[in-house]
Amino acid sequence: MTQNTQSTQDTQDTRSAQDTRSTRSAQGMTVVVTGASGRTGSRVAEAARAAGLTVRAASRAHGFDWSDRSTWADTLRGADAAYLVHPTDVGSPQATREVGELAREAAGLGVRRLVLLSARGEDQALPTEAAVGEAGTDWTVVRAAWFMQNFSEGPLAEELRESGRLVFPAGEVREPFVDVRDVADVVVAALTGGDRYAGETIEVSGPRLLSFGEAVAEAGRAAGRQLEYRAVPGAEYGEVLTASGLPAEETGFLVELFGTLLDGRNARLSDGVTQVLGRAPRDFADYARETAAVWRR
Repeated sequence: MTQNTQSTQDTQDTRSAQDTRSTRSAQGMTVVVTGASGRTGSRVAEAARAAGLTVRAASRAHGFDWSDRSTWADTLRGADAAYLVHPTDVGSPQATREVGELAREAAGLGVRRLVLLSARGEDQALPTEAAVGEAGTDWTVVRAAWFMQNFSEGPLAEELRESGRLVFPAGEVREPFVDVRDVADVVVAALTGGDRYAGETIEVSGPRLLSFGEAVAEAGRAAGRQLEYRAVPGAEYGEVLTASGLPAEETGFLVELFGTLLDGRNARLSDGVTQVLGRAPRDFADYARETAAVWRR
């Protein structure tokens, strides 16, 4: 066996041993999952249950409301860890304020670990990340690339299915789209990893770069239907959002946000999925094949 092969085997053996210890330590853990019915929260809840955790869903349907602090304590009390995803963008002032307040309350109630979902390259998210880091409990930040599932869930998916076209202000910038299932698996590894990921920021992405046009084209090929991508300037997209009924303040925030996130800064790969999970991230082509029915009329 060569030295490199031996080194690789040693790394895999070490990771396997660490994963075994993490699985054992997960037994009996109770984790609060905010947004448990949402795009990431539902996957985190599913992955957490599969890992042997007891999931406490935090949503309005279960008596939790981000905007009503009186609902927080009953949700957090007695939990070991919590996954935090705010319903507004992680970089919004509201997210910074409410995530920070909830993180401090969680620390005061004895919650030992917080994992925050953040966004790669989003400078606006740094105050929210800092608020979690200053709360007084162990923390991990998972910074994710643009989700693959944005094409198949929510307003962009509806637009593609109904009109066969996606209008978006991304130009020809390339993005390493990440599968939300990979994000969820990394989150659960951080929740159950003891000190292994404490105080760490983990960046996760898919395995290759695609422009939005290339991603839409792959979705179309999988669905057996021609799908079109039309790039528009940010100001024009803002008009589209306003016409859809989005408040002016939120529209302005999103236009500014897209102007920075889609300026090319994220046209790079991150190795967080491989480093944490010991496997390659899921590829967009596989996701598109699995999801193709969504884009068919």
